[in-house]
Amino acid sequence: MDELPIGRRVAYWRGRRKMSQQVFADRLGKSKSWVDKVERGVRRLDKFSVVYDIADVLQVDVQLLLGKEVERKPETQNCIDQVEVEEIRAALERYDQMSAFFQAVPHSPPLTEMRKAVSHAWLTYQHAKYGALARALPKLLRDAQAADSAHANSDEAPNAAHLLGQVYQIASSALRKVGEHELSWLAADRSIAVSQRAGDQLLAGLASYRVGSALLALGRVRPSLEVNVNIANRLAPGPDRPRPDQLSVYGMLLLNGAMAAARIGDSATVRDLLCGADQASLELGGDFNHYWTSFGPTNVQLHRCATAVELGDGKLAVETHEGMDKAGFQAMLPERRAHHYLDIARGYTQIGDVEKAGEMLLEGDRLAPSEIRCRPLAHEVLSDVLRRTRGTPPAPIAELAEQMGVGV
Repeated sequence: MDELPIGRRVAYWRGRRKMSQQVFADRLGKSKSWVDKVERGVRRLDKFSVVYDIADVLQVDVQLLLGKEVERKPETQNCIDQVEVEEIRAALERYDQMSAFFQAVPHSPPLTEMRKAVSHAWLTYQHAKYGALARALPKLLRDAQAADSAHANSDEAPNAAHLLGQVYQIASSALRKVGEHELSWLAADRSIAVSQRAGDQLLAGLASYRVGSALLALGRVRPSLEVNVNIANRLAPGPDRPRPDQLSVYGMLLLNGAMAAARIGDSATVRDLLCGADQASLELGGDFNHYWTSFGPTNVQLHRCATAVELGDGKLAVETHEGMDKAGFQAMLPERRAHHYLDIARGYTQIGDVEKAGEMLLEGDRLAPSEIRCRPLAHEVLSDVLRRTRGTPPAPIAELAEQMGVGV
C-alpha cells in the first residue's frame, strides 16, 4: 500500500475505522468537501500539522499515512488495534437486559443466523485470525445481546443466552491474547452469569476457566488456582460413564489450574493437576474439540511443556516437546500449535539455546502469524532472542523483528 497516494491511504484508514466522510470531517473540524478532495487527490496535504491531526483522528501512526511503515508491518491489520478494543469495550458495557425493561426490545437476527455467526467466530479464534475476529466481535456482541433480550421471555431464552455466553467467552479469550486483561476478565465474568441463565453447567464451567485465565494474566494467581480447582471439583465425573464434553471441560479446568500452580512454583500441585487431566484425557480416548476446548492427550502434553516453562525448567519442556506424538500435534488447531511454539521458544531461552528459540518463533509465525505478531509475550521473547544472539541475528529473525517492530 505504500505506493498509494496519501489521499487513498486516508480513505483506506477512514474505511477501516468505519467513519463516513461527514463524521471524519466533523472530527477534523473540516468540511465533507475538503475530505472528499483530499481522498481523491484534488487537494494536497502539504502541512504536517494537518497530517498529524488526521493520524490522531484515525488513531494510526503518522508513518502509516506517509506510506513508510505499511510494508514493514504487514500483519498490523491482522491484530487488534485500539479502535477495535474500544468498540469491543463499548459492546461489553451495554446493558440490554436492563434497557429492555424501559424501552422496546432491539431488533435481533434470527437465532439460526446467530448460531452460524458464533460458530464462525469460534473457528476464527481457533485459527488465530485475531484481526478478523476483532472486526467482527463488536457487531457479534451487539447482535447476541439483542437476541438475548428479544427472547428473554420466550421458550428460546436458554438458547439465546447460550449464544451470548459463547460470544462473551470468545471475546475474553481474544482480548487476553493481546494483553487486554481487564476487559478479558469482564467478558468472562459476564459469561458466567449468562451461562447460568442458559442452564448449561458446562458452559458456566468453561466461563469459569476463562475467568481463571484472565485472573492469571492479571497476576491474581492464587484466585485463578482456586477458581479452576473449585469448579473442576464440582464438575468431576462420577462413577458412571462420563460424557465426553464433561471430561473436556473438567480436564481444561485442571490444566488451567496447573498453569496457575506453576506460576507460584507449586510443583506438587502442578503434578497432581496434570495427572488428573491426563486421566480425563485417557477416559476421553483421543483429541477432540468438545465445547471448543481442543482437549485430549495432546493438549495435556502441551500443558506439560507450558507448566515446565513456568516452573523455569526449560530442559524438561524441550524434552517433553521432542517426545510428543507428532501426528497428534499436527492435528491440533493452529492456535494451539502456534501457542505451543511460543512456549517452547521460552523453554529454549531458559537453557540458553537462542537459535532454537528463534526457530520456534518462526515456526509459530509461519503457522499462525497473529499468534506471534499480536501477543505481547511473543514480542518479549523475540526481544530476548535478539539481545542474547551473538553477532548479527539470522536473516529470518531480523526480518521478523523488523516486521513486528521489536528491538533489543
